[in-house]
Amino acid sequence: MKSNKLITAILTASVMSALLIGCSNNAANIKNPEAPVETPGEQNEKEVPQTPEYGVTINENNVVFTDSRDVAVTISKNPKRVIVLQNSLLEIWDQAGGTVVGRVEESEDKKVENASTADVVGSLGSPSLEKILSLQPDLVIALSNYSAHRDIIPALEQSNIEVAAFDNDLLEDYYRTVRIFTAITGRDDLYESHIENVKKSVDAIIEKAPKDKNYKVVILFATAKGITVRDSNTMVGEMLKDLNTVNISDNSGTADTKTFSMEKIIQEDPDFIFVQTMGTDLGKIEERLKNDALSNPAWASLTAVKEDRYVVLPKDLYIYKPNQRYAEAYEGLAKILYPEVFK
Repeated sequence: MKSNKLITAILTASVMSALLIGCSNNAANIKNPEAPVETPGEQNEKEVPQTPEYGVTINENNVVFTDSRDVAVTISKNPKRVIVLQNSLLEIWDQAGGTVVGRVEESEDKKVENASTADVVGSLGSPSLEKILSLQPDLVIALSNYSAHRDIIPALEQSNIEVAAFDNDLLEDYYRTVRIFTAITGRDDLYESHIENVKKSVDAIIEKAPKDKNYKVVILFATAKGITVRDSNTMVGEMLKDLNTVNISDNSGTADTKTFSMEKIIQEDPDFIFVQTMGTDLGKIEERLKNDALSNPAWASLTAVKEDRYVVLPKDLYIYKPNQRYAEAYEGLAKILYPEVFK
């Protein structure tokens, strides 16, 4: 009797052990029924996330980005009829492989030969909505910081015309604009060559610039009507800051850092004075500079004047956007600041 009970106990234990092992193996092989089933393609997409460069999403048929109005826009690829309302942007569009049917009046210092036969739709500060509409554009490229451009955008959009507005004031603006334009034209090859060449050259110049001089600079912006100063949040101001100078306008305690103050300049006594001139009547501009600055008795005592560091900058690189010539613009300033390093 005891023998039978022992045999029964052993058999029962063996069966239970087999059942437990089987359940354990099944549980290990069964996936969570609530987990999504991924195909190999989906797994690869998750493993290599695509991060939009400069906030630009490039799709098969369009390009999506936030323009300088802080407006999300979707622009169709390869538009056939394009109008560009600013010549520096037109130059970038041309270099990105784009063509135009319309442009604004060109400057002698900023001609785009490939756009010479395009219809003129007015001036930079006064584009003609009627003329623009008559050309039936697919896309209009405008400046966000010009009220004359912003004012016509609603009418363009109501006519089902795609519009994108840009600033293009600083170096990163240029890089981003090139990224957007080459995405629209489908010319990634041009983007890579532009950015690789320009960025590599600019970065090398900035890296080479001495970091221990800390020269004080002031930028005068002169027209026939008056003189203002420019801080580091401007094109030339940014370049000078990148080259390790100190802009005396950045330290102004007033709300308007662009106000010209002869007293401030005398007090700070900058090492360099850079002058940008805007306008065609150079005689009147020179007269304005003389009346507002050069004729002041204290002017001759300034360090920059005594050491011949009063520099009038050429328009082609320092009034008009240098675009693909950014490295040339940086090097030009670097040679003025550090002639012993940049020869």
